[in-house]
Amino acid sequence: MALKQLQLVVRGRVQGVYFPASAQREARRLGLGGWVKFRSDGGLEILAEGEEAAIRELYGWAQKGPSAARVDRVDTRWRSYTGEFADFRIVEH
Repeated sequence: MALKQLQLVVRGRVQGVYFPASAQREARRLGLGGWVKFRSDGGLEILAEGEEAAIRELYGWAQKGPSAARVDRVDTRWRSYTGEFADFRIVEH
């Protein structure tokens, strides 16, 4: 299996809907490392790495988000796997 890293920027109603905690739970369930944080522009950024199939599953989840969220758009950027993340965490701005 291929190891990959993906940066996602989620736009829409993502603040105040438990998106970071839900993303962390989903990423950990999938065995991914990385982080999630709110951006100053109101979006939510996720950096995840691990097995490509698991990352694609997280991407599919991010297109909907938690039930109270409204996702308008998810921008993605694939990157090379670094192996620097032992866990998936929530980062403050």
